[in-house]
Amino acid sequence: MKKIVALFSGEGTNLANLIEKIHTKHALITCAITNNPNAGGIAKARNAGIPVEILDHRAYDSREAYDTALVEAIGQYTPDLVVLCGFMRILTPVFTTNIRAINLHPSLLPAFKGSRAIERCFESDEPLGGVSVHWVSDELDGGAIILQKSFTKNSSDTLEEFSAKIHEIEYEILPQGIISILKNGLTAEVN
Repeated sequence: MKKIVALFSGEGTNLANLIEKIHTKHALITCAITNNPNAGGIAKARNAGIPVEILDHRAYDSREAYDTALVEAIGQYTPDLVVLCGFMRILTPVFTTNIRAINLHPSLLPAFKGSRAIERCFESDEPLGGVSVHWVSDELDGGAIILQKSFTKNSSDTLEEFSAKIHEIEYEILPQGIISILKNGLTAEVN
């Protein structure tokens, strides 16, 4: 069975979704790695019997030093794919040139790259909201798109309602993207 390492920073809702939909069915999540020692996702992974590694980015002198430690930690698990599911770090070429990874982003890339994508899209005049699954590259949220799904924005929606629609799509397309990549033998190229 294919092996995945999942990277997360927060509550781990997308990680929990992957545990439910992917783990032991389509692939094994052999490790979950977080940069946040207080991340809620730690308990979710441990409750599923998945080893957790905590690499606190504040313990490193630079992004490159952190990414070196991250690459080494990932390498111990020899994953077929690394999945960023709410991993809130800008990665350097130390990571991007050594690790084949995909990322989940809560906008229709290339729009609203970076942080606060949900809020920025909600506040914009864009008619659509949506989610992207893409390859991780040297450019922030700039790698080749694997899968996207959109919806028409409703002007009466609150930010909470808009966010709920985004999360519902995230829970659908991240597992789809992973399954597709694993079935197709990681043939997609990283741009």
